[in-house]
Amino acid sequence: MTLILWSILGYLLGSIPFGLAIARALGLGDLRKIGSGNIGATNVLRTGNRPAALATLLLDSGKGAIAVLMARHFGGETAAFLAGGAAFLGHCFPVWLGFKGGKGVATFLGTLIALHWPLGLIACAIWALSAAIARISSLSALLAAALSPVFAWAMGRNDLILVAMFMAVLIFIRHKANIARLLDGTEPRIGGKR
Repeated sequence: MTLILWSILGYLLGSIPFGLAIARALGLGDLRKIGSGNIGATNVLRTGNRPAALATLLLDSGKGAIAVLMARHFGGETAAFLAGGAAFLGHCFPVWLGFKGGKGVATFLGTLIALHWPLGLIACAIWALSAAIARISSLSALLAAALSPVFAWAMGRNDLILVAMFMAVLIFIRHKANIARLLDGTEPRIGGKR
C-alpha cells in the first residue's frame, strides 16, 4: 500500500502543468495554442520569455526530483523509483489536462539526477553537447534518453536500467512527430532555423 501511495503521489506531482500555469500567469497565452502546442519549457521559450522558460524547466525537472527524494526519505529506495517513474508519467499524461501533457524531457532529467546524480549529469551532458553541436532540442532529448539505459548498465546500476528504459521509450513515443521531421530534415533548430 505504501508503494501504491507513493506512485499516486508521484503521478499527481508530475501532473502539475507548470509551463501552462506560468504562461497564463504572465499573460503569454495558452501554450497548447502556441508553437508545438507542448506545455514544456521549449514551447514556453517560443513565447519569447526566457525567464518563464527557465522557470518551467526548473519546476518541471524539480517535480521529478522532489517526488524521488520525498519517496526515498519516507518510503525507501523502491518507493523512490516508483514515485520518479510515476512523476514522469504524470507529466506526459496529466489527469488535469485530459492526459495530454508534455514530452517529459525536463522531468526525465530531474528524475534521473535525484535517482542517481552521476547518471543524471551524464544525461544532461549528452543533451547539452548534442544541442551545442546540432542545435536541435528534440534530437538532443532523444540521444540523452536512448543512452541513459546504456550508461546505467555501464555503471553497473542494473536497478536504474528499467526505469531509464521506461522513460526513454515514453520520450520516443512523445517525440513521434519530431522523429518524422528529423528524418525528412524539417525539424526546427534552436533559434528558429530549420
